[in-house]
Amino acid sequence: MTDKYTLISTDSHAGLPAEEYRGYVEEKYRAAFDEAAAEAEAMRQLAENDDHRRFLAEWDKEIGEHGGMKGAFDPEVRNREMDHDGVAAEVVFPDADSAGVGGVTKTPFTAGLGSTGSDDAELTLAGAWAHNRWLVEFCQNSPERRAGVAIVPLHDVPAAVKMIEWAAGSGLRGGIMIPTKWGALPSYNDPVYDPVWAAAAATGLPVHTHSGVGPDEDDYGITPGLIAIYTTEAYWWAARPLWALILGGVFERHPALKYVIAENGAWWVPDIISRMDSKWEGDHATRKFGPAAFRSGLTMKPSEYFDRNCWMAASVMGDVEVRRRHEIGVGNLMWGSDYPHPEGSWPNTRQWLADRFRDVPQEDVRRILGLTAAGVYGFDLDALAPHVERAGPTVADIHGEAAP
Repeated sequence: MTDKYTLISTDSHAGLPAEEYRGYVEEKYRAAFDEAAAEAEAMRQLAENDDHRRFLAEWDKEIGEHGGMKGAFDPEVRNREMDHDGVAAEVVFPDADSAGVGGVTKTPFTAGLGSTGSDDAELTLAGAWAHNRWLVEFCQNSPERRAGVAIVPLHDVPAAVKMIEWAAGSGLRGGIMIPTKWGALPSYNDPVYDPVWAAAAATGLPVHTHSGVGPDEDDYGITPGLIAIYTTEAYWWAARPLWALILGGVFERHPALKYVIAENGAWWVPDIISRMDSKWEGDHATRKFGPAAFRSGLTMKPSEYFDRNCWMAASVMGDVEVRRRHEIGVGNLMWGSDYPHPEGSWPNTRQWLADRFRDVPQEDVRRILGLTAAGVYGFDLDALAPHVERAGPTVADIHGEAAP
């Protein structure tokens, strides 16, 4: 075994500057694209304040010597920064600049991280196609290092199946990202989506939900604590599909389906899984409903479906995830740098890893930092070996000389 760690980031982001997406949008949608871009810029300017401008100045100074935000769309800059951080490979999501930094914007027509089932069906699909077309080109640079994630709206199930099959045929082996909030659409336990899950399972593409949306502004209005409430509840919206898929029997009907929740931590997993198990087993609180209410369509305990079908791309996980890794499942937990978002570990990933994993046994660290992801996403470890040997962090880098 090499003395270097194979780092595979299961949460990174890429996307074009706003105006450059225009060429990837079908011509019939370009007038709508121009209108939406103008509205987005007006909203961005309206949201500017002194705190944000101060943050931008600090962030620009921190990343200036690293090519700024160019790595969001320039693969050569990105490769250099991956080497700087010791990252051999990455899973690539949309929206490289969800915080409004660096001039790189969200995917056209809100088709990216903020997409919900309540968005305009036709325009959301057009925006998804635009980003996916570009992403195929982007991942052709150093393809052994990149697993692109296709955006797949679910307003139209046959169109979603078509896009999944196209993504698999186009080399986007990172899987698909569906809206975190189903909104006006049926919830994800509804059998109407079975063709989607079947297509994902047949192609081997993992299905993702990614944190990014929260409660609607209409839920609170412009009231004290709005941003704090939004960020507190954002994890719940990204977590919600987990119990819909498990308890709705989706993994029973599609045992080969892979489901990943990205950038949503994993501190909450043991508690909700334990709660689902207790109801499946029949605790005191469930007597009045009868066992069928919690076992219908399920031949295994919820925790068994989680262990078999689900993974947490917990990104820059905190100490709590590291401490609870065995409760979560070491084999279900994956690391990500969240490049190039400011809330991620870039450009200080090596120090982040040392701070988090210094006292964790090497076997656990190897699985969390890369080996589990290699299996989930089909990365070729032999093809990654030169990148690991050139740039990967050593055991001593993370653990010090007295490695556990």
